Amino acid sequence: MIYEKCRDILLKEFELIQNAVIIQENIRLAVTDRQWTVFEENLNAMNGIESKLEEFESEREKLFNVFKTLVHQQIFAENLDAKGRFHILTAYLPEDQRNELTSIYHSLKLESIKLKIANESLAVYVNEIKSTLRDFFDLAFTERGGKMYTKEGTHFSHDMRSMVLNRSF
Repeated sequence: MIYEKCRDILLKEFELIQNAVIIQENIRLAVTDRQWTVFEENLNAMNGIESKLEEFESEREKLFNVFKTLVHQQIFAENLDAKGRFHILTAYLPEDQRNELTSIYHSLKLESIKLKIANESLAVYVNEIKSTLRDFFDLAFTERGGKMYTKEGTHFSHDMRSMVLNRSF
């Protein structure tokens, strides 16, 4: 029972992470193509995936607690992380079941790493654009002394999230 439940949770998490990788690519394309409605739709979809993953993680934690109770072992130390508890659980399974679960688990981790790298590269891209724009405005408008002002004349921070450029000078 524990094996089947753990397998189902891992497969669902793996599927969600695969969907998240696709959505992350859509987010990247939306940012580069400046399609903000598509960006927002994909961001909402990513938030939905995040909440579902949290639910599955909670289920997996409950499963570890049930397993700990069943085996009555102290090797399930309180300071073990999820990875350690997972490997202790799989150590008690037959070899074929252990191999299947660890294969799914490693695939899940690999997809998670891909997603993390995609997120980091998108963040670097956005930060480079912000830096380039800031440098351009510092060079093009030296009289403003690195400061931006609103149309009312009050100082505006360098946060360029809501900046609109006029296409003609």
